Amino acid sequence: MRFLGLIPARYASTRFPGKPLADIGGKPMIQRVYEQVCGCLDEVCVATDDERIFQAVGAFGGKVVMTSTAHRSGTDRCAEAMGKVPGHFDVIVNIQGDEPFVQPLQIEQLKACFDSPQVEIATLVRPFRPEEGWAALQNPNSPKVVLNRCGEAVYFSRSVIPYLRGIPVEQWPAKHVFYKHIGIYAYRRDVLAALASLPQMPLETAESLEQLRWLENGYRIRTAVTEVENLAVDTPEDLQRILRSGLL
Repeated sequence: MRFLGLIPARYASTRFPGKPLADIGGKPMIQRVYEQVCGCLDEVCVATDDERIFQAVGAFGGKVVMTSTAHRSGTDRCAEAMGKVPGHFDVIVNIQGDEPFVQPLQIEQLKACFDSPQVEIATLVRPFRPEEGWAALQNPNSPKVVLNRCGEAVYFSRSVIPYLRGIPVEQWPAKHVFYKHIGIYAYRRDVLAALASLPQMPLETAESLEQLRWLENGYRIRTAVTEVENLAVDTPEDLQRILRSGLL
């Protein structure tokens, strides 16, 4: 089985324009992401809609394809890009271009999900730790997911799910294992092509979570549990925290 890693990267981020080119320890962020995953996939390629990102990836020797500016999501961009990368690949891994510390082990966990021929889509989840407290758990920018006994996603929400009836909310983190969604996806090639053709659905519109479109259309999403907390860069302030963290 062959795995293609695609890193969707656009320049026009509302909260952080030019984010993929932000300097992190002497390298653009997109290069950091690329180098983190290129050793554990059969091929890695950046999918962008901007000539500046295209040139930057080429400058460090990375592979890159140009895609439309009209895509609604990284998944849609990956669906276009997979047809532009030479070679046959069974599974496409969608790696967020704003997570410069994504770990190869996380990619391996996603790949292992496809040892089962029934798996259509896979993603990562991380248990919330009780010491993180209620404020972290209820943060709507950290989507939560409920799993079934087979490790498949039942539902994703920006709200805290499940609701613990009769227990004060400040005690919830210690009374139940809640799962945070880590937004790295992998899809079988034909499934990715089908996902890109689906119209938006009511649940996706309500929560602004594209994976709900897939669930609402009957697709199954297998999860793998990671203990790694990925450090995403959504704003310039996030970048400054990373630069001060001493991780580089």
